[in-house]
Amino acid sequence: MKPLQPLRPLNVLQFITPSGFYGAERWVLAMANNCDSARMVCDLVVTRESPTQDLTVAELYPREKGAVHYLDMRGRFDLRAIQQLCRIIRERDIDVIHTHGYKSDLLGLMAARRTGITAVSTPHGFSGNVGLKLRTFIKLGTMALRYFDAVAPLSTQLLDDMRRFGVPDQRVQFIENGVDLTELEALRRDLASAPARSDSFHLGYVGQIIPRKGIRDLLQAFNALWQQVPHARLSLVGDGAQRADMEAFAATLPAAAHIEFLGFRSDRLELVRSFDAFALTSSLEGIPRCLMEAMAIGTPVVAYDIPGVDQLIRHEQTGLLAPLGDWQTLANQLRRLAQDATLAQQLAQQGRALVDQRFSAQRMATEYDQLFRRLLGHEETPCVA
Repeated sequence: MKPLQPLRPLNVLQFITPSGFYGAERWVLAMANNCDSARMVCDLVVTRESPTQDLTVAELYPREKGAVHYLDMRGRFDLRAIQQLCRIIRERDIDVIHTHGYKSDLLGLMAARRTGITAVSTPHGFSGNVGLKLRTFIKLGTMALRYFDAVAPLSTQLLDDMRRFGVPDQRVQFIENGVDLTELEALRRDLASAPARSDSFHLGYVGQIIPRKGIRDLLQAFNALWQQVPHARLSLVGDGAQRADMEAFAATLPAAAHIEFLGFRSDRLELVRSFDAFALTSSLEGIPRCLMEAMAIGTPVVAYDIPGVDQLIRHEQTGLLAPLGDWQTLANQLRRLAQDATLAQQLAQQGRALVDQRFSAQRMATEYDQLFRRLLGHEETPCVA
């Protein structure tokens, strides 16, 4: 590993292969927004794999924190990208490459070994129910984690996964996920002055529309809610492989006229603030950023009780929970929020307090600063507030 020269900031290269603008991509922005520029130059490199690829993360990246670089790839996996990555590492005098996702893990690790720099991976979750080719690449990515200088999972569930994948314990550093409160600042100002709730009950979801998100369950739960609360409506923000199927399924439900699929929206945070409740029916998560954002903004949350979610939602304290797969109970919990404004307000206040105390991105960035410096043999107490 290249020794760090102590009189200059760390040069860190965040590397992600964007599949949209979701949790991992927003995590990268949160890390950059909250790192101390006096201590860390935080560059970003993304792959460019097709003309239709969503590169929002690169477009929104704060250039005052670091440069943005593009790796042109032919297809979804191109080993020639390693040479481009090595060139960027040398030109920018990178100390640490920080990867996010199986593809960046594989390419980033090989580039780190060729250039002699430190490699750190942050797993954000692992997709299930995928085809053989993708499943093979994901398997290779999980095997590669064993050879990183450090792996920093975001949740206790992912921490358990690292042991299952054979990552040596001494290379695992648990750093809990955090939400970018700077991004939410305008929406968080004086929540008491927010407009009063209308007579309708607006339920929302933001995220990918893919199998592990359980959108069919969410639609069924909403349909059951609507039959008891006919002024309810549901908005789904995001896109994904299952969107067409879920739109077709929603059209078969009695509540179809009260369900809307909005696709990707640049104003997603304003929409979350307008929701009367936020629902998550995932079967697998890290510590979900969408829940943290909703809680930080002051929107009450309801979700399936799974690892990662249970770090955020304490039942009847910071939100409401239902057993995984039990959409009927989920519907009942949503009905409670729709019919009890006092409960909704209490959950919103306590959820926001939890995020403020434990899940800020500034705390997360500080812990990564410490990790990078420890790996480079330049330990001292960071000055990040």
